[in-house]
Amino acid sequence: MRLITGEQISLFDLINNHTFPLQHKDSVERRGKDKAGLLEGLKTSALSCTRCNLRSSCSKVVFGEGNADARLLLVGEAPGADEDRLGIPFVGRAGKLLDRILEAASIKREEIYITNVVKCRPPSNRLPVQSETAACLPHLKEQIELIEPEIIVCLGALATRTLIDKNASISRSRGTWHEKGGCRIIATFHPAALLRDPGKKKYVWEDFKEIVKYYNNPDLGG
Repeated sequence: MRLITGEQISLFDLINNHTFPLQHKDSVERRGKDKAGLLEGLKTSALSCTRCNLRSSCSKVVFGEGNADARLLLVGEAPGADEDRLGIPFVGRAGKLLDRILEAASIKREEIYITNVVKCRPPSNRLPVQSETAACLPHLKEQIELIEPEIIVCLGALATRTLIDKNASISRSRGTWHEKGGCRIIATFHPAALLRDPGKKKYVWEDFKEIVKYYNNPDLGG
C-alpha cells in the first residue's frame, strides 16, 4: 500500500497556518503528566464553547471518548441525534456498526480514542460548513497534541479534507497512508455511508486490515 509523505494541504493547515500535526515542543513534559486529567480539562473548556452557532441548537457538546494515551485516534465528522442526546460519539446506528468493525479487527474501543471534527450536532444532521469546522478545529488540534496518536483514521469526507487534503475525494483517498509530522493518517468511509451503501463495507474492511497490520506492528508501515 502506498505511503504518501508529501505536504498535502488540508483545511487544518489552512485555518491553523501550519502543517499537521504540530511538533510537540512540550511532549516530554506532557508524558510525565496526567494526560487523562489534562484531556478532561480540555473537555470542560469545550463544553462552554460558543465559537459558532451550533451550540445554541444542540443539546450537548460531544467532545470525545476513550484512552488519553491511545495510539489510535478515530476522527468522524459531527455528532448525530443519539450522540447529541447522550454526549458520547458514535453511539447511534453508525456507531454500532463501527463497534462491529472494531470487534472484527480485534481493536478494543476502550484502548483507542474517538472524536469528531465538529463537536456539536448540526441541524438535521447536515454536514458542518467550513466556518463551523474552522471554529471547532482548535478543540481537535488540542486533542491531537495531547493524545499524540501514532495513527489517525479519518472516517468520512469531512475528516479526510480536514486532516489530509482540502480537495480530497474519499473514494480516491481511502486506503492510502499519509505521513505528517511522524503521524500516519489513513482515510476510510464513514460507517453511516455503509448504512446507505452496504457495497462499501468491503473497502472499509480492506482499510481496517491495513490499519490493524500497522497497529499491531508499527515497523511494518503502510
